[in-house]
Formats: sequence, structure tokens, C-alpha cells
Amino acid sequence: MTDEPANPHPAMRWLRFLPIALAILLILFLIVTSIRVVQSASLQEMPPADAIVVFGAAEYSGRPSPVLKARLDHALDLFHRGVAPVIITTGGAASDPTFTEGGVGKNYLMHHGVPERSIIAETQGRDTSESAVRVAVIMHANGLRSCVAVSDAYHVFRIRKLLEHENVHPVYVAPRPDSRPHSLTQRLVAVLRESASYFLWKLGIT
Repeated sequence: MTDEPANPHPAMRWLRFLPIALAILLILFLIVTSIRVVQSASLQEMPPADAIVVFGAAEYSGRPSPVLKARLDHALDLFHRGVAPVIITTGGAASDPTFTEGGVGKNYLMHHGVPERSIIAETQGRDTSESAVRVAVIMHANGLRSCVAVSDAYHVFRIRKLLEHENVHPVYVAPRPDSRPHSLTQRLVAVLRESASYFLWKLGIT
């Protein structure tokens, strides 16, 4: 007859609860981040800044998609209000290498009266995090410190964090009007997607 310990080793008990503890921490992180995403979506910060940064969206054969056009129009409004003397457009090419989101944005702004000298196009970024890195390089190279970031409502929280990580300070946010999804389910999915993307970026995965 063999003797077996009545209770498992304390370390073994902790190992059993570790996955549960990690899951709880992840859920709490996503909840807190989701609250911050929603709070940022309601902001419309328009103090004087060095640059307005318009994050890209789809373009169709050189023409901005409705989402990109709305972001560019909002940036135009901020520019004409005198918020910043420079607009930075972002985004690389998609399936058609002839056009880039940043280049299409620049052409649209010029067509609507913004002088070419007042626009800088970032045309290499493949996603939000890459564009943020390249925008920071552009800003540092041109002596620009502060910016107003323009994108969709639930997107601007992550953009602010990405730019601040690249030593752009201060970063203000001004999401394009009426950019929240209309249904509650769509809003929930959008917020959770942004929270998850932020979590993965914090882990260094994206």
C-alpha cells in the first residue's frame, strides 16, 4: 500500500488556477480598454497643433471611398479652422499598386484647395500601427510635435496610444462625425475589435 499526500503541493494548486486568473485579467483588460475606446469616440479635440493626421481607408482606382472621403472632409474643416498648418495623409497601396491611400488623400485635399506645400503623404503603411510609426518619423524629421488625429470614432483611442508610443506629444483626437456603427451589435463588435487589436499590439503581435 502506497502513501499519497492528502493535499496536492501548493504550487500545483496555483498552476490549476493560473489559466482562470489569466482569463479574468484578460476580460478585465478588455472591459477597461473598451470603456476608454468609447470615451475617446466622444471627443472632438481641436486645439492648435502642428499637424492634422488623417488615417487612411479604402480607395477605388484613385478615388477615396466614402469612409476616406469623410475623414478627409473632416480634416479639411479642421485645416480651414486654422487648427494646424499641415495635413499628413496616411496609407499604402492595396491590391492596385498604382494608387496609395495616402497619395489619393493628398490629391483629394489639393483638389479641394489645400496647397501642396501644406500636405505630406505617408504612402507605405500597411496598417494602423505601421502608419503611426511612419507618421512619427515624418513629424520628427519636419520638427512637428503635436497633432490632431482624424479617423473613425472607435479607432482614435488606439491611434493616440500608437503615436504616443512613438514620442509624438501631445496627440489630440477628432473622429469624423457620424462614424459610429448604427446598431448596438455593430458597435459592440467594433469596440471589442479595437480593444483586442490594442491588446495584441501591447503584446507585440501586431
